[in-house]
Amino acid sequence: MGITEKILCSSTHEYLLDNEDGTFTIGLTDYAVEQLGDIVFLELPELGSEFKKGESFGAIESVKAASEIYMPISGKVIEVNETLVETPEELNQDVYENGWLIKVEATVDASEMNDLMEYEDYKESVH
Repeated sequence: MGITEKILCSSTHEYLLDNEDGTFTIGLTDYAVEQLGDIVFLELPELGSEFKKGESFGAIESVKAASEIYMPISGKVIEVNETLVETPEELNQDVYENGWLIKVEATVDASEMNDLMEYEDYKESVH
């Protein structure tokens, strides 16, 4: 089973992967990265930061545009992909395996995920 069969996507192009231990991996969808083009800058939050669903937790810039990155679920940051901050262009190669942005511990219940889409539905919504 591929990773895209396990993720949920937001209308603002973030994905959420349930790590099945109360934590979630968050990143940008392949569609979002394709639209941005060559990534040149990435800003991610500090460990321990807490965000509510819908709040901006980071920023990304490409040669084409700059954009905020939003939380698909409320949570506390427990891991940050520092490698991507140093080499943001790697996001253009792989958004799922090595291109995740942060890992969070959820701070509310799963009902927050009700408005997230399965990957196939998300892909249909953006094309």
